[in-house]
Amino acid sequence: MSNSHIKTMPRRQWLAAAAVLAVTGFQRTALAQATLVQVWKDPNCGCCQLWVEHLQASGFKVEVRDVGNTAARKRLGIPEQLGACHTASVGGYVIEGHVPAADIHRLLKERPVALGLSVPGMPIGSPGMDGPEYKGRKDAYDVLLVQKDGSSKSFQHYPGVRRMAQQDGLQRVRDGSTTLPWATAEVLHIDKAAGKVALKHGEIKNLDMPPMSMVFQIQDPSPLNGLHVGQKVRFQAVQGQGAYWVLKIEAGAV
Repeated sequence: MSNSHIKTMPRRQWLAAAAVLAVTGFQRTALAQATLVQVWKDPNCGCCQLWVEHLQASGFKVEVRDVGNTAARKRLGIPEQLGACHTASVGGYVIEGHVPAADIHRLLKERPVALGLSVPGMPIGSPGMDGPEYKGRKDAYDVLLVQKDGSSKSFQHYPGVRRMAQQDGLQRVRDGSTTLPWATAEVLHIDKAAGKVALKHGEIKNLDMPPMSMVFQIQDPSPLNGLHVGQKVRFQAVQGQGAYWVLKIEAGAV
């Protein structure tokens, strides 16, 4: 914009143009200064990608590494019992699982002496596990502040309603019963070394879980030897120990 044009421009119009330039400049600066979050996840886990999008919508710059998170979690020091489906690093802290962006912002502001934050497992209602298919369902969970010695305490609590279907499923696995319902799925990825399998599954009735793509832990990896990517399977799953577990899986449909 030339000086001669500025001189002939009405004052109100000039001020409006200056305001637009100021806002644009601020947005560019904010984008350039966006806090970088590095994320390690399985490329077949849809809820992990939704969590990444949640961070991006909350102002974070996200760098994704689709190589799984088992090695990253171990390297960064998160205890296995506090593990989840993805691991991240931001501002010198480790973030494990579906931690809300608001809690990450708070962590970076308060800067406590700690390893980082964790939401073990994949609680429904947490960011990335809160799509319309869940029909507003929210499970209670805590964001844990993980200390450098591996201990943890609640950093933020999110209330919810415990579902009878989940209680029943957990009770059945404790009792060793084989009466769990079967769900159908397509195999997306198999990680025998980590004891994980990614499934594009139908409804899991005992977990009150709608169809989606998700990574499961598996108690006995030996049945994975006879499976391959793209295969149709049926399986039984429960929630426990901060994760979703496949108890049985076999080729074929119900």
